[in-house]
Amino acid sequence: MSNVILSGSAPETSPRLAGATPIAAILFAAWLALVTVLGAGGAFVTAPGTLPLPILIGVTAPLIVFLAAVWISRPLREFALGADLRLLTAIQAWRFAGLGFLALYANGVLPGAFAWPAGLGDIAIGVTAPWILLELIRRPSFAASKTFVLWNVLGLLDLVVAVASGALGSGLATGIAGEVTTRPMSQLPLVLIPAYFVPIFLMLHVSALIQARRVARHSRNG
Repeated sequence: MSNVILSGSAPETSPRLAGATPIAAILFAAWLALVTVLGAGGAFVTAPGTLPLPILIGVTAPLIVFLAAVWISRPLREFALGADLRLLTAIQAWRFAGLGFLALYANGVLPGAFAWPAGLGDIAIGVTAPWILLELIRRPSFAASKTFVLWNVLGLLDLVVAVASGALGSGLATGIAGEVTTRPMSQLPLVLIPAYFVPIFLMLHVSALIQARRVARHSRNG
């Protein structure tokens, strides 16, 4: 029963789901290559005082495509529902790397208005991820709990706040010499964070919430 809860349901381990895994890996690799090429060409850089539309598109477009695919395509929906919740949660622990934002702020690379909320929010999610994972391992039904849902919602909110604060910082930049702005976030290697990793973390949270709803429904139905 625990494997069913954590992995969605028995059909998700079918050959069709297994066949979707390499396809997803190829798509994610191609996406990473595209972002890297665009970043190397300066496609995400915008003028001071303007909204970073390329980055905002880089964040939202993949998420919109993902949601549409999950809604329209049954195999992709099964793939999202079949992903192991323990793995989805464990990956979020990497967000402890948000400490890097604070380090960049301390070295005058990023403004505090962006680095502090983005960094502390990521650290909070990253630090608590192992505890959430442990609870899932101990009690598979924890996936249906309010705590698990709230943690994922807060994880989503943190990412939204980070993107919003970064966009606001870019829009308020004056271009004065020596001004510390969020411009480094539009250049390699940092641009990989908003244009690649942030959408992935968003997808992980959304997939977890979809599964949590399914687990709660199964629990109510016995």
